Amino acid sequence: MTGTRSARQKEAARAGICEFVYIVCAVHRWRRPSAGLVAAIERTANVANNRYLFTSESVSEGHPDKICDRISDAIVDAYLARDINATARCGVETLVTTKYVLVAGETRSAAGREVSHEEIEALARAAVKDIGYDQENFHWKENQVDVRVHEQSVDIAQGVDADGNAKDEGAGDQGLMFGYACRETDVLMPAPLHFSHEILRSMAAARHAGDLPGILPDSKSQVTLEYENGRPIRATSIVVSTQHVEGLSPEDVKEIVRPYVMAVLPDPSWMPAEDEFYVNPTGRFVIGGPDSDAGLTGRKIIVDTYGGASPHGGGAFSGKDPSKVDRSAAYATRYLAKNVVAAGLAERCVIQVAYAIGVSKPLSLYVETYGTGVVPEAQIVAAIQKSMDLTPRGIREHLELNKPIYTPTAAYGHFGRQPTAEGHFSWEKTDLVETLKAAI
Repeated sequence: MTGTRSARQKEAARAGICEFVYIVCAVHRWRRPSAGLVAAIERTANVANNRYLFTSESVSEGHPDKICDRISDAIVDAYLARDINATARCGVETLVTTKYVLVAGETRSAAGREVSHEEIEALARAAVKDIGYDQENFHWKENQVDVRVHEQSVDIAQGVDADGNAKDEGAGDQGLMFGYACRETDVLMPAPLHFSHEILRSMAAARHAGDLPGILPDSKSQVTLEYENGRPIRATSIVVSTQHVEGLSPEDVKEIVRPYVMAVLPDPSWMPAEDEFYVNPTGRFVIGGPDSDAGLTGRKIIVDTYGGASPHGGGAFSGKDPSKVDRSAAYATRYLAKNVVAAGLAERCVIQVAYAIGVSKPLSLYVETYGTGVVPEAQIVAAIQKSMDLTPRGIREHLELNKPIYTPTAAYGHFGRQPTAEGHFSWEKTDLVETLKAAI
C-alpha cells in the first residue's frame, strides 16, 4: 500500500502496538511498560511507512583497498585456472602503499600446478597496470613487490578436504554469512548502493576508453536516498570524490562528473539540490591511490555486499578460494535470497547460514522477510532445504564456483552483477525460482 496513512490507521496501529507490548509484559510478569518504551517501539514499527533517509557508498577499482582485492583475486584465479580436481586452496592478502606491494598468505595445489612467486609478482604488476596506475609514487613497473606466500596448514587441510570415504568436504572456517535481495532495483539490490556502484563503474569505463581526460583511478561515491513507504523516491545528497591531474579546478571536476551521476539516476528529478551535490568537497584530490592511503585486502566488506542495508557476518571475500564459506556461502545466500524475491515469495529477504570449520553441514539456516512474505518464513526455510545443498561441496557444484571467475568481483560489488557464459556471477541467476515455488 502506498500513500500517507490516515489518522485512524495510525491510531489503530498505535493501539495494536500498545496491546502487544502489554500482553508480552503480562505473560512474562514484567512491570507495566513505560510510555517511552511504547513510543520507541511505535517509531520502529512505523519506519517502513514514514519518510526516512538511507545512505550507501562505493569505491572504485583504483581505491587502495580495491587494488588489493584485485591482486588477491587475480592470484585465486591463477590457482583455479590450473586446478582440474577442485583441490586448489588460497587465502591470500595484499597490502599496498607508496611504491610498494606486499602479497602474503597460504596456498595449496596439486604437484606441478603451483603458482610461483615470480608469477604472483607478475600478476600483481599486471593488475596495477590494468587499473591504470603509472604515477610517480605508484607505478605498475617501478613498484617494489614482495611475495610472502607459503603452503596451507595441514591442520586446516585435514578438516576441509574430503577423505574419499564417509567424510565430505568441510567448511574452511567457522562463521556466519548473510544474503539479501529487495525490489528497489531491477537487479534486486538496495538502490543507494546500486547507484553508487554505477556512478563509479561508468566513470571507470569512460576513463579506460580515453573519454575522461584528467581523471585518475582513485575515486569514491556516496548516495543518500529519501524513502517513502519503504520505496526510494529521490536523492537528497550525492558525494563523488575523484583523483585528478594538477590544473583542474573544483568546478571543472564537478562538471566532468555531473553527467555520469545524472545518467545513473532513474530520472532528472532525482538529482539533489546543487548545494547537496558534493564533488571533491576538500577542493583538491591530486595525490591519491596508495601514495595517499595504504590499502589492504578485505576492508570494503559493506561496499562489496549490500551497502549497510543487510546484516554482514564480518568475513571478506577477495583472496579466498570457494572452500572458504566466507565467500561461497555468502554467494549462496545471495543466490537464494534473490530467487526468493524473484519468485514473488517476498519483497525483501535476508538469509543467514552458519558453519563450523571442518564440518560440511550448515549449523543453522534463517530467513527474514520483514513482513513482506506471502508465506511464513518457516515455509521458505523448508523450500530452500529441499531446493539446494548448502554443504561447501553442494554450494561449489551448484554455482560452479571452482572456475577462475573472481577477478571481476574485486570492484563495484559482488552482487547485482550480470552472469556471464564463462561462469562469472553465477550466484546472480534466478534459475531456482520455479524449484522454490514448487517446494512451497
